Amino acid sequence: MARIRASCGTCGDVELTTAEVSVQICADDGQGSYSFRCPTCSVAVSKPAEARIIELLVSSGVRMSTWSMPAELAEPRTGDPITHDDLLDFHALLETEDWLDRLNRITRL
Repeated sequence: MARIRASCGTCGDVELTTAEVSVQICADDGQGSYSFRCPTCSVAVSKPAEARIIELLVSSGVRMSTWSMPAELAEPRTGDPITHDDLLDFHALLETEDWLDRLNRITRL
C-alpha cells in the first residue's frame, strides 16, 4: 500500500495510507482538493491541489469524489443587499408567536 506524506497545520509532516486520504473534484470548474484527518491530532485537513497532484493521488489508490456548485449560484440576484437592520427586523419577527403567518403575508407575490 502506498504511503502519502502530507502536512498538518498543527503537527507538520505526517504519513498516511491511501485509505486515509480522499480527493474531491468540482465538476463545474475542475478545481480539486484532498483531505484527511491528521493521524496525530485528529484535526480535519483540506488542501487545494493541482491536477498533477490529483492524478498522482488517484493513481496511487486514493478514492475520488466529484461535487457540483449549488444551482442557486447561477440564479439572478435582484433587489438591495440585506442590511444589519433587515436582520434585526427578521429576528424580531421570529420572536412573535405568529411569525410564520406574518412572514407568509409579507413575502406573498
